[in-house]
Amino acid sequence: MPALPTSATAFLIASCLAGLLVAGPVRADTGTGGIAFVQAPEQSSGVCAAGNPDKGFACAREKCAEGGAAAGDCLRVAWCYPAGWSVDVFMQHREGPHWHDYSCGWASREAALQAAKVKCDPAFAEALIECTPVMLWTPDGMEQPIE
Repeated sequence: MPALPTSATAFLIASCLAGLLVAGPVRADTGTGGIAFVQAPEQSSGVCAAGNPDKGFACAREKCAEGGAAAGDCLRVAWCYPAGWSVDVFMQHREGPHWHDYSCGWASREAALQAAKVKCDPAFAEALIECTPVMLWTPDGMEQPIE
């Protein structure tokens, strides 16, 4: 029959396991993780990668305001966690108004571009005179131009 661990050994094992439980979530929260999009209609927009929505939207609102809009006009549009690949699709209605539509959380660059293609399919977007992807973001929030 195997010997039972001493109380000192049991304490050491329990301490190590407790340390692992604490370390796991802390490590998971240190990366950017998500991506936030804000837009001031017909004015400006902002995008930021962050570890949580509050930080992401605050950063994106700041970038939107730097683009010329009042911070109060910079509205929350989307938050994705995990960020995945993201795409910005420029859309313009035949009567003039234009906007950007954001789609995020895609597994690959190609999937994000396919999502843009679906958004711009004339069968679903018949009132648009223009619809095209204009920017991509990697899962860690780095801008990638559309070729």
